[in-house]
Amino acid sequence: MLEKGKIGVHQFTILTILFTVGSSILIAPSGLALEAKQDAWIASIAGLIGGLLMVMLYNLITARFPKSTLVHYSQVVLGKWLGGSIAFLYFSYFFILGALVLRNIGDFLTTQVMPHTPIQYIHAFFLVVIIMGVRNGLETFTRTAEIFFPWVLFFFFIMIILLPPEYDFRQLTPVFGYGIKPILRASIPLISTPYMELVVFLMLFPFINHSQKARKAFLVGTLIGGVLLIAISLLSILVLGADVTAKHMYPSYSLAKKISIGDFLERLEVIMAGIWFITIYFKLAVCFYASTMTFAELFKINEARPLYLPFGMIMVVLSIIVYPDAAYGINFGSKIDFPYSLPYAVIFPMLILLVAIIRKKRE
Repeated sequence: MLEKGKIGVHQFTILTILFTVGSSILIAPSGLALEAKQDAWIASIAGLIGGLLMVMLYNLITARFPKSTLVHYSQVVLGKWLGGSIAFLYFSYFFILGALVLRNIGDFLTTQVMPHTPIQYIHAFFLVVIIMGVRNGLETFTRTAEIFFPWVLFFFFIMIILLPPEYDFRQLTPVFGYGIKPILRASIPLISTPYMELVVFLMLFPFINHSQKARKAFLVGTLIGGVLLIAISLLSILVLGADVTAKHMYPSYSLAKKISIGDFLERLEVIMAGIWFITIYFKLAVCFYASTMTFAELFKINEARPLYLPFGMIMVVLSIIVYPDAAYGINFGSKIDFPYSLPYAVIFPMLILLVAIIRKKRE
């Protein structure tokens, strides 16, 4: 294998949580409120259920191939050419996903924090930090995730503790006021981002100690990350209301601006920004690492490190041209992302699993 390091089950759980929260903590409440209104938090529960079902599917695959990557068992099960073609499609999916995540960073900083800074400089700077982390291997950046995870929880609970004076429980009524259909429609984009993207962990699974415990950790990490997304959706509705949440591009960032304790503790949006920078860093690191590992294993390259710099340069360019503006990105996330991710997250894994069962393939 290209990767020599191993990570623990606890570290894998943390990495899954950070990946699940990722960029969704900023952008998910807006899309949920647009469709489901005050029932956005219920739609996020429906999305989490769909996500857990997909993780169960991935666990069935890893139970048959606990020590192999997605690239390896795709070719074992489906044959060299068909399996290799699907593995290359996965490389493209992981790489484009990384570019989209990188664009999320640029859009946020250029619209909310540094409007006069060229977006390409932000992308290049952030990706340099990603490459520096990934170059040291999976074991190193997952240990870094273990260090930063308590800070994510600390910032999150600080925000929850300071926001109750702003709560208005009337914003949650009437429950199911528009029926079940808007809730299900709202849950679909959330299922695609972030839960369908969890398929990227099929490239990391062989490097986890105690594969049987790792499958449980995968479910637990997804569940905890999903609960955090439910909480931020609920807080957005309680404080901002459904209409304001739907109109804001980054409602949870606006939510943190509402914190006011006396006349000295105000405008703590840096708390939300701190959570988001940590979670999106590790989401992008996982996508970038998985894409380079997929490419290296598929084309039998002995060392993946020489790929990091050229792939990073390509990703910076791709992140600029992947969509023309933030409005197009919102449209992509709400209407295109689900059918785009469906083959990679559901159809190909089910095909691999069914053919493996029929052909009685397992390690």
